[in-house]
Amino acid sequence: MRFAPDTEESLAFVVALCNTDPSASRSGADELATVDQLAALLSHFGYTGRIDHDEAELRDVHRARALLRHVWTLDRDDAVGAVNKMLRDAKALPHLVRHDSQDWHMHATEPDSPLAERIRVEAALALIDVIRMNEMDRLRICAADDCAGLLLDLSRNGLKRFCTVRCGNRMNMIAFRERRADR
Repeated sequence: MRFAPDTEESLAFVVALCNTDPSASRSGADELATVDQLAALLSHFGYTGRIDHDEAELRDVHRARALLRHVWTLDRDDAVGAVNKMLRDAKALPHLVRHDSQDWHMHATEPDSPLAERIRVEAALALIDVIRMNEMDRLRICAADDCAGLLLDLSRNGLKRFCTVRCGNRMNMIAFRERRADR
């Protein structure tokens, strides 16, 4: 499955952002607990525009993280309402931009809009593509018993089940041991 490059980047960011939540992080702790951790995540994904680097912004991003995690789990019809609300709340006006080393791609907020708003709107724009292509089943929660990580399945056959190789290996080892015990 292939989406537009900016759609895939936005969806990958949502996965990374939401997997910092204590319910999904490898450490079991909030991996986005500090302004510095937020800055590191944003720099990894090349976020541009206004970034305030303060606690208020971090709290807003936490709220955006919770919302996006929820939207990830919705069915297609329910996701439409959530996406439309995110766009409406931000008074989003889609427009094409080219900046830095990126070719033409879509934005729907101004660069000086609050970070959490831009995160929500960019995710909403990506989700529009997913919804229109009827591919919501590509947005999943990890199938590992003790993991709540999000995963984005871009595989050709759409059978990806685990958020990381680590979760897949752990579940395969458990299944192997159960088969062996049954013998």
